[in-house]
Amino acid sequence: MKMARTFSWGSLVIAVSLVLAACGGGAAEPAVGGEQPEGQTVVRMWAHTNNAFIAGYEALIAAYEAEHPDVDIQLEHFDYELYLQTLQTAMPAGEEADIIQLFGTWTSQYYERLAPVPAEVMSVEQAEQAFYAAPIGGYVVDGVLYGFPQEFNCEYGGVLVNKTLFEAAGLTFPPQWQTMDDVLADGQALSQVDSAGMMTVAGFHFTSADPTAFSFLAGILQRGGDYWNADHTGLTLNTPEARAQLEWMVDAVAMGVVDPVVFNDSTNFVIDAFFQGLVGIGYIGTWAIAEGQANFPDFADEWDYVFLPPFQGDPVFAADSGWGLTVSPNSEHQDVAWDFVKFVTTVPENALRFNLASGTIPAMPAVAESAEIAAEMPWVAKALDILPYGRYLGSMPDRDLVVYEIIYPHILNVLQGVETVDQALEAMDAEANSTF
Repeated sequence: MKMARTFSWGSLVIAVSLVLAACGGGAAEPAVGGEQPEGQTVVRMWAHTNNAFIAGYEALIAAYEAEHPDVDIQLEHFDYELYLQTLQTAMPAGEEADIIQLFGTWTSQYYERLAPVPAEVMSVEQAEQAFYAAPIGGYVVDGVLYGFPQEFNCEYGGVLVNKTLFEAAGLTFPPQWQTMDDVLADGQALSQVDSAGMMTVAGFHFTSADPTAFSFLAGILQRGGDYWNADHTGLTLNTPEARAQLEWMVDAVAMGVVDPVVFNDSTNFVIDAFFQGLVGIGYIGTWAIAEGQANFPDFADEWDYVFLPPFQGDPVFAADSGWGLTVSPNSEHQDVAWDFVKFVTTVPENALRFNLASGTIPAMPAVAESAEIAAEMPWVAKALDILPYGRYLGSMPDRDLVVYEIIYPHILNVLQGVETVDQALEAMDAEANSTF
């Protein structure tokens, strides 16, 4: 899912005012409040502000409270960057909410300040059977389970495709790609430039941060390599497999499927550009569908969401562990907090309600394979074949820094002609390992 691009865990300076926000001050947006009936157990919950997510949580809170009238779940949500800062301020001070929404890949950074999942709630083995490997992987640290995922954060392989542009170019729709060469051929046919040579429509926009970084990692895996060293104490980003994948990207740009100077993460971001009719094939995770529909309600072109063929071999790919719920060890009501978390994340019908509301790929195979998901979110059904190939990205000291401030900028520099392939591979490898 799209993250803040400039945030660094190691360099953040916390303003004093954020301490107030961490304690439930005015910067948050409480969804529930008011005087509490005598004898009610009040449980606070924190989440980042995402309208679709919040709608899903509010419905499940109402359902839980209807079954447990003696419990009041108070939801507070924060803008994304403020949420990150609030967590870093509140958790060391022990002032966090009872229930904390975390992006699973962050769990390894926070686990010492989280409560382990009680054995009576679920064991690691039971969780690994109930959830896909990639999303549950982030919530297990040193063999201990610290929470449950609610989504499969799949940034690899999915693309938005514009039917209007495909048909105008005389291309088959929906596309019937067998190889990535087929994708590039369509991308060439879809691209448009003006009389001055400026690209006005990107045929295959793969140059935003998430698709660039995660297709790079997937290409390494699919070519038989690994971006981790043998004991997972560091990364290996200067390998023959990494070189082959980066050179593939360079060749794709040379073919004219995208101009990475005009189309990237800060200029013509893939969601905005696609829903403005400026992109034929837009590489982005499924979370972009709900955001695009909300932000561009007047977009009239017909479109679909499909999945790319692998670069080579099986569609093995790296995936973050998505958003989910954890519990504070400082909570005075851990039993109630865990009961609510279990209710929301592990009961299939409740997990289904959240995924339908939030437009996210389910973290549970039982939900992803359901008829309701197939009917309401057909792009998930198209992903069922590749989801079992997803591998958890792995625990890094600073995942955002590695993905958004090291891998993506260096690859974009290569695609824009600022760095050579050799320079980028050497820099990525050295800079990423300096974070460990």
